[in-house]
Amino acid sequence: MTAAHPAASPAAPKTPGWLDWHPDPSRPAFRLPPGTVDAHCHVFGPQAAFPFAPERKYTPCDAGKEQLFALRDHLGVSRTVIVQATCHGADNSAMVDAVRAAGGRARGVATVRPDVGAAELRALHEAGVRGVRFTFVRRLVDASPRDDLRVIAEKVAELGWHVVLYFEAADLPELEGFFGSLPTPLVVDHMGRPDVTRPADGPEFGRFLRFVEHHDVWVKVTCPERLSVSGPAALDGERHPYTDVVPFGRRVVAEFPDRVLWGTDWPHPNLTGHMPDDGLLVDYVPHIAVTAEQQRQLLVDNPMNLYWPGEEI
Repeated sequence: MTAAHPAASPAAPKTPGWLDWHPDPSRPAFRLPPGTVDAHCHVFGPQAAFPFAPERKYTPCDAGKEQLFALRDHLGVSRTVIVQATCHGADNSAMVDAVRAAGGRARGVATVRPDVGAAELRALHEAGVRGVRFTFVRRLVDASPRDDLRVIAEKVAELGWHVVLYFEAADLPELEGFFGSLPTPLVVDHMGRPDVTRPADGPEFGRFLRFVEHHDVWVKVTCPERLSVSGPAALDGERHPYTDVVPFGRRVVAEFPDRVLWGTDWPHPNLTGHMPDDGLLVDYVPHIAVTAEQQRQLLVDNPMNLYWPGEEI
């Protein structure tokens, strides 16, 4: 963990076609229960204070902690889990700065290298970090060497952390043996990115669900805007967005009600088709968590148990 960098010069231009976060999200019609946790969001920079990693695959807009906290309050969210963005590599400074600024209302998920020392991990823990992220999506990283990742997992297991996994559904058959051998709880981003053109009760998604069933796995029912093929998009007041993703989210919530998490994914890196209205993404929640009990588990109880165990909301 390093301190904020001096101002960089000049600022790197955004990746061509980059979509900035929605400038005026609506007020959700669905009232989030008190204590709701956004368990998957990011900060980008700002670049002048926290330069992006030289090895990054994309250059985003600035999306700092002030904007994240403003969205949190606008949506009615109580706490956030800030996940290290790949554009910052293994320099967790921007994420840690945001977690500290939240005054106990945020936790962090870091990216670290295999040679990370115990002192650095302890400093991250004291700052509020509770997990590390392993990314297997090829457009975001060059490689994810399993031996290196196992070394990291063994180190963070001593702190009681978990490992967040980001992978494509097509790669699960190759990866699930490795995932199942890791010595930590696992948290899977975006339901393992299923192909929503296939049935939610079909063998491909069934394989993912059995992986969850047979291991210590939590699932983020996040990012329908990334998974959807037919929409409609969460824009222009649409109260029933991403209907092709709903059966997948609803099935995960029904089968694993005490191991599901929700988040906005703000500021939505690398979207190309559209930038969703974050208020309408909140209104998507009751389509997949259809009872008040499911909603409270998804939004409050589960993330509190994972990130703030023993604390009251």
